[in-house]
Amino acid sequence: MIRLLIADDQALVRGALAALLGLESDIEVVAEVGRGDEVLQAALESEAEVALLDVEMPGLDGIAAAAELKRELPACKVLMVTTFGRPGYLRRAMQAGASGFVVKDTPAQQLADAVRRVHSGLRVVDPTLAAETLTSGESPLTERETEVLRAASEGGTVADIARVTFLSEGTVRNYLSSAMGKTNARTRAEAVHHAQENGWLL
Repeated sequence: MIRLLIADDQALVRGALAALLGLESDIEVVAEVGRGDEVLQAALESEAEVALLDVEMPGLDGIAAAAELKRELPACKVLMVTTFGRPGYLRRAMQAGASGFVVKDTPAQQLADAVRRVHSGLRVVDPTLAAETLTSGESPLTERETEVLRAASEGGTVADIARVTFLSEGTVRNYLSSAMGKTNARTRAEAVHHAQENGWLL
């Protein structure tokens, strides 16, 4: 039996995944959590062999949780599953130690097969997303530009962004201008949208 942990902040999705995968004769769902910062403890307590992690979760995102598992419990393989197939997410997930990356609309049988393949030491990556990742390249944004755009994605004025990021308003404007140039955007909103679509703001 493959001991599987499922982490997703949407209870309905988490329950559906557990019900579907639990029907498989060789998969046992041994833990379910709704927050990224609960993943490691649950994996340790349940002795999970594969962790199925959503990317976007409260407490700790799935990619950070994958890195934590890789560091503290390397025997537990990670399969990322997400609604948003963004190239930047795939690249960062693989760098964090994930063995697989699929989107949530993957048919149940394919998802079960992905769990088996990851458990056996293979890599599983959604082919469309893999192709997009190869063509999109690394994020051109610096850490500070990413931080400022992430704050900008919440809305608010330059003053609001400055307060959240502990920067001066002039510095915020400079980072926003630089990020707009790197994303070929005419507005701050366009830059945020482009960065989100590529998975650069997580």
